[in-house]
Amino acid sequence: MSDRKPRPYSRKQALQNAAFLAELERTGNARDAARTTGLNRSMLTKRRNADPDFAQRWEAALTLAAARLAKPEQTEGPARVVRSKGRLQLRVSKTRTIDRDAEQRFLAALSATANVRLSAAAAGFAHSSFYARARSHPGFAREMRVALAVGSERLELALLESSLPEANVHDHWQHNDPPPIPAMTVHQAMQMIAWNDKRAKGLANPDLAPKRGESNAAFIERKAKDYRAGLLLAEEEMRMVEYAQLEWRRGGRRTQWEPGGWEVALEMALRKG
Repeated sequence: MSDRKPRPYSRKQALQNAAFLAELERTGNARDAARTTGLNRSMLTKRRNADPDFAQRWEAALTLAAARLAKPEQTEGPARVVRSKGRLQLRVSKTRTIDRDAEQRFLAALSATANVRLSAAAAGFAHSSFYARARSHPGFAREMRVALAVGSERLELALLESSLPEANVHDHWQHNDPPPIPAMTVHQAMQMIAWNDKRAKGLANPDLAPKRGESNAAFIERKAKDYRAGLLLAEEEMRMVEYAQLEWRRGGRRTQWEPGGWEVALEMALRKG
């Protein structure tokens, strides 16, 4: 038996697999699922034989389909991986849980607002649900960090644009009589300047100094932990950049396999037929 791992899928191939597995979980018939999604069944079978992970997801989809067909009233919710008594297992519940669509709505809103609570409300769930999902799904945690970074950058660009002299956003006060400066001594003015400078430094880097009551050893351990976490995040970001460059060289573009794409293509084909 070979120990060689299967070659990573391209984004298009990964989306094809997801579309097929979603249809397989719904119907429990691999041939019909391949036909509905417009994929070649022999191609999917070769992927299953070469990839143990895809094979496991295939078998899990068949099991979930059988459970739904046997007792549809007890298996309404989407499947999710949970830890029970120290081991992982796949579960389906009747309670409303975060599915892929809700996850994508949350991430899209987060990339526009950089506000977790507001984005969670837009997706229809509590913000604590998405924090819990990030703790148990490293992939979702990564996308949440990326969406937050994108949202922060977009808001920063909007803020910079509004700060241009030509923007006329914040200059309404110039057309009014200026209010009088409150009376203060030179000592009071110097104290206010020093306090504002200290507050600005604390806001820029709140972890620059030890926290109140924190020992020197605990401070060093905390800084070392933050440094190791930073290295892991930097490595993950580098891999994401490398993968994006690889997809670009492959001629990556939006296809019918993007989320929601193949369903739209199928509907259009049925209308033409």
